[in-house]
Amino acid sequence: MTDIETRPATVDEIPGLLAFWARAAEGTSITDDPDGLVRLIDRDPDALIVATRDDTIVGTVIAGFDGWRCHLYRLAVDPAHRRQGIGTALLAAAESRFGTLGGRRADAMVLDHNQLGQHT
Repeated sequence: MTDIETRPATVDEIPGLLAFWARAAEGTSITDDPDGLVRLIDRDPDALIVATRDDTIVGTVIAGFDGWRCHLYRLAVDPAHRRQGIGTALLAAAESRFGTLGGRRADAMVLDHNQLGQHT
């Protein structure tokens, strides 16, 4: 989608990200707190990717790389904006990041009921 921008999240966006995850992600993670996100952004400023539309966060993915394997976490799209290519755009941004870093293998954390065919 041409009206969607993907880019790294900033520390200033942490309150909005936590509110977004509370609304759009399934469940709260033990690391869903300001200190955890500050640590993530400080350690790897490009890992937390946001998708925005009109300066509003409509999606996220964490694209981590430990030097050996790529990891995907917290792929979430705002319920009002689903089925519009935002998840695809986020995964493309993550794949591009992994390619730049030399990552050749990836894994993803997926909840059982979010697997293909498991949700209504």
